[in-house]
Amino acid sequence: MPTIHVEMFEGRTPEQKQAFVTALTEATVKSLGSSPESVEIVLTEVKKSNWASGGVFWSDKPKKT
Repeated sequence: MPTIHVEMFEGRTPEQKQAFVTALTEATVKSLGSSPESVEIVLTEVKKSNWASGGVFWSDKPKKT
């Protein structure tokens, strides 16, 4: 049974997360030949204040316009 762990920033809607896990499941079934029921997906949502890149927390980075 494939298990996929995804870490991402919090803030997506339930509809966005549903579309994402549906797409991941379909891609896994197509590429690995698994059944949809065997695909496990774990989403971990992380606050930007708990994730840093290059020594800078994402919550402290300037927002893109």
